[in-house]
Amino acid sequence: MKNSIAQISLLVKDYDEAISFYVDKLKFHLLEDTYLSETKRWVKVSPNADAAFALLLAKADGEEQMKYVGNQSGGRVFLFLYTDDFDGFYQDLIAQEVKIIREPVVQKYGKVAVFADLYGNLWDLIQTA
Repeated sequence: MKNSIAQISLLVKDYDEAISFYVDKLKFHLLEDTYLSETKRWVKVSPNADAAFALLLAKADGEEQMKYVGNQSGGRVFLFLYTDDFDGFYQDLIAQEVKIIREPVVQKYGKVAVFADLYGNLWDLIQTA
């Protein structure tokens, strides 16, 4: 038996602004954007077109879900983006005016910086040593 996690839901305020952030600023690929109803879409983005893992951008439905947009992990780093070109990707974040929370540092495991997405969810950008 082989199991895997294929995607994770990420609560967003608006589908189109979330797509714009992930595709235009982070250079993710829009894997799917299917309209399910007037208010619901199935939107998947991923850093790679052939990635085995994707983010499902899920528009918050109602006041209760809206409270968690941008804080799905209680203020801790929520997602980890690995790169083989840390300096290039980091400079792209700066150029795209993505909010940097913690400047790059070198750790035993590699180089890491923390940035926030458009809603405030925290991400580690990592290049392993």
